[in-house]
Amino acid sequence: MNFSELIAMSLYLALVVGVGIYFFIKGRKSNGGEKDYFLGGRNMNGWVAALSAGASDMSAWVLMGLPGSIFLYGMGQVWISAGLFVGTVCSWIFIAPRLRRYSIRANDSITIPQFLTNRFKSNNKALQIVSAIVFVIVYCIYSASSIDACGTLFNTVVGMDKGLAMIIATCVIVVYTFLGGFNAVCWTDFFQGLLMLGALMLAPIIAVFAINPADFVAPANFYNVLESGKADWTSISTILSGLGWGLGYFGMPHIIVRYISIKSEKEMKKSRIIGSVWTGIILTMATIVGLVGRKYLGDNANIASNNNLVFIEMVRAVFPAFIGGILLSAILAASMSTADSQLLASSSAFASDVYKPVFRKNASNKEMLWAGRIIVILIAIVAFIIAKNPNSGGIMALVECAWAGFGSAFGPVIILALYWKRLTYSGAVSGICIGFIVDAIWYYFLSSSTGLYEIIPGFICGLIAAVVVSLVSNSPSQEVIDLFEESKKPID
Repeated sequence: MNFSELIAMSLYLALVVGVGIYFFIKGRKSNGGEKDYFLGGRNMNGWVAALSAGASDMSAWVLMGLPGSIFLYGMGQVWISAGLFVGTVCSWIFIAPRLRRYSIRANDSITIPQFLTNRFKSNNKALQIVSAIVFVIVYCIYSASSIDACGTLFNTVVGMDKGLAMIIATCVIVVYTFLGGFNAVCWTDFFQGLLMLGALMLAPIIAVFAINPADFVAPANFYNVLESGKADWTSISTILSGLGWGLGYFGMPHIIVRYISIKSEKEMKKSRIIGSVWTGIILTMATIVGLVGRKYLGDNANIASNNNLVFIEMVRAVFPAFIGGILLSAILAASMSTADSQLLASSSAFASDVYKPVFRKNASNKEMLWAGRIIVILIAIVAFIIAKNPNSGGIMALVECAWAGFGSAFGPVIILALYWKRLTYSGAVSGICIGFIVDAIWYYFLSSSTGLYEIIPGFICGLIAAVVVSLVSNSPSQEVIDLFEESKKPID
């Protein structure tokens, strides 16, 4: 056990819990209610919103899964980075500004399901309930990947039992999400985003100076962006699947809710630039970590048994223990910044979209907050159980599954809701259900045999279902169309 590394990471955990306590005390004084807890009062500045969106997106896979894949298989794995970067930029340009305006005009909606319902001026709660069910299912899987990453980190670095480490990480995440709500999540994400950026930039740069190129012999096709080295279906499916990751951004609730929270059009423009640049740098440096790691670490025995350890082994090899501990906290940052966002998004969906409209229509703000907090605890427990299961597939597998689920279910509907006035309520419900179902079927029965990431058929089928059902349904009312036209106008 390295106590210097342990001390550094413990200080980091204490910091994020302190942020949660601060915003809990501040929230009690202001008594802002559910809008403050779940959306930060729509008062996020450009820097915080941008880095929070990025950090909640780039979970531990960007520090562990992606470098590990490149370490083993080479440049053929960079298509995921390319797809994510294109998706990020498109989402900031085409989704963020219009979603913020539309959500405000649509009865000041604070969750994605609430926005979709209010967009159609509907009293029908089917869409909110269906969305909340998808949220809870997918976020349990998604959060499990973050908890698994924390367990792997502590087990590798300080020799702590992985199960115990996952329990500690789960408790810390729940505490600051439970106490501070959206403000605590965004501000911890802000600092975590900076830490991730610093760690990914420093580690490979320092390692480069210690590399002896003569000691490295690249495996066949290591630098070839075609995975198999030729233009066969293996390479084509890898490229399509990698680029397909970008589709997820249009339907990722814990990311796009950041757009809703930004306080002004001016801050939105700032966030768009900061968020896109940050993501581009993070993805580029994660790729470089994999390439440099292969040269620097060679056939490292630990990595041979677990390729998720590339970044960890590199940091421990080139930095003093305490500094290494600070940089390894970036993995905690990546894990927690995603898990906290997921827990908050799922709890807000349940409290605002199921608990109040279905079970307690007259629920007070205080009751709503406690309903959301209880869901945070329950989802964290289920996520821990999934992460503890040895057959869960590990970090990257869990992220792939959850990312595709959200992208297929909500991506097509969000795009149509913002840009197609003919979309109907029944079309939106159909798009969410069909996209999610097709994604699940493809994942279980066809992904292995075809090699194609399930988000692609799920997204396409969800889009088709939403369009076809809308066209055969009655046209939206004039009131709904007027709201659609009004949403195009800027709001300061």
